[in-house]
This record gives sequence, structure tokens and C-alpha cells, in this order.
Amino acid sequence: MTLVRRGAAELLGTAFLVAAVVGSGIAATRLSPGEPGLQLLENSLVTGAVLVALILALQPVSAAFNPVVTLAEAAFGLLGAKDAAVLVAAQVAGGSLGAVLANLMFDLDAVSISGHERTGGHLWLAEVVATFGLVVVIFGSVRAGRTETVAFAVGGYITAAYWFTSSTSFANPAVTVARTLSDTFAGISPASVPGFVVAQVVGGALAYVAVRVLHPHPALPTESS
Repeated sequence: MTLVRRGAAELLGTAFLVAAVVGSGIAATRLSPGEPGLQLLENSLVTGAVLVALILALQPVSAAFNPVVTLAEAAFGLLGAKDAAVLVAAQVAGGSLGAVLANLMFDLDAVSISGHERTGGHLWLAEVVATFGLVVVIFGSVRAGRTETVAFAVGGYITAAYWFTSSTSFANPAVTVARTLSDTFAGISPASVPGFVVAQVVGGALAYVAVRVLHPHPALPTESS
């Protein structure tokens, strides 16, 4: 499988993911004005659903859509450093494209830098927790020999994490950066990005250790649990 194909899958998948996150946020605020709880419900359901669909469609090629997940793949020996760098670049580019497309689809400026500040220790802790859980869900499933469940596990987890984390579970550096490009419901100010990204990397690193402890020996491809 060529690196070009994998990069294209990551770019396309991350673009659709961000378009869904940002676009559903815009739609939610227009359809349910003054109802933040309902807006979050709509946003979370759309995000979980699109993750299931995208992972099912693109998993045979590449379906991380997240630099932390790609770095974890490299740490587990599933990717080389060069491949990981290319895929991360594709994810960041795809996420930015998705945010621009969402803005345009809702008749907004292609780029509008978000002024939504999201900062503070409680939010950074939430991002550590959200990313930790996401990486454990993905690689716990993979190393248990249950790759066919990953799409549903990830979609379900992210839908839930929107609600049980105070940060609404960004859990993805590429998506975090992309969301700076839309001054809408799902946006985040550029100044808030570094804290989120550091927290996400910390959560991913802790999850890598946890998965190594919980699943020290990955299942053979023919095994299932």
C-alpha cells in the first residue's frame, strides 16, 4: 500500500471529520438558538456518526485522522518515522480544508479566526483524559484482535466524551488547529491551541503506557477476544 494512498485517505477522512464537527456546530446554533445543551447533543451525535462511517470506509487504507493516534502507531512499531510525518501533515492539511468547506457551505467567510478562548487547568486535564481514553479504546481494540470494532468503539467513545469532559473532547491536534479557522460554535482561539495540544500529547503518551501494560502481547490477526 503506497504512502500516497494512505496520505490521501488521512487527508480526506480528516477533512470530512472537521467539516462534520464544524458544520454540525453551525447548523445546531441556527436550528436550536439559545439551547446550548441541545446544540451540544446535535454536535456530538453527528461527530460520533461520521467517525463510524469514515473509519469503516477508510480503515482498509488508513483511518487515524489524528496525529496522536498516528504517533502511537509509530510507537507501537506499526509506522516508520517518515510515514508518520507524512500522515500527520496530511491530517493537518485535511482538517484545515474541512473547516474552510464547512464555513463555505453555511455561507460564511472561508476563514474566520475563532475568538472562542478555551483555557485553564480543568480544560487541559479534560483533554488529557479525553485523549487517553481515545487511544486506549483504539489500541486496546486493535491489540485484542478486534479491529472490526474500532469504528463503533471510537464513534461511541467520542460521542460520550463530548459530555463527560469539560473540554468537549477535542482529543486531536489536527482537529484542534483546524477549528481555529471557524469563529463558530466549534471554534477555538489560536492562543488556546498550545495548551490543548500539549495535553493531548500527554494523554496519548500515558495511554501508550497503559495499553502496553494491559495488552503486552498483541493478538495474532486470526485471533479475537
